[in-house]
Amino acid sequence: MKTAVIGLVLLLSAGAAAAQAPVQDRASREQAIQSGQLRAGMAYNDMQQAQHEAKLAEQDFLNAQETQRAAQKYAEEMKRQLDGAKNALDAARQKEAQARKRYDAALDAVDKAFQKPSAK
Repeated sequence: MKTAVIGLVLLLSAGAAAAQAPVQDRASREQAIQSGQLRAGMAYNDMQQAQHEAKLAEQDFLNAQETQRAAQKYAEEMKRQLDGAKNALDAARQKEAQARKRYDAALDAVDKAFQKPSAK
């Protein structure tokens, strides 16, 4: 009989412990779920912020790329203008050199005319 009472007490205490375990288990599980949901919500907000920043960065990149293309076109136009001005300068210098040669030749002719004795 003593053994039966001891067995019954053990059986009841094991049942009570088993009944308490799910309550503690449920509470810790709910806490884990809430904690996980909180972390997931924060991670989602971080992801949304990162996506927004990526879109802004992409727009900045596209704007910079378009600005670079426009600057490149402008630089090419300026290069054409520079080349045209250089060609005009070269032509003007060549024309000046030819005019200087004609002037020098005319001065030489005048000098020679003064140096020749008169035929009297």
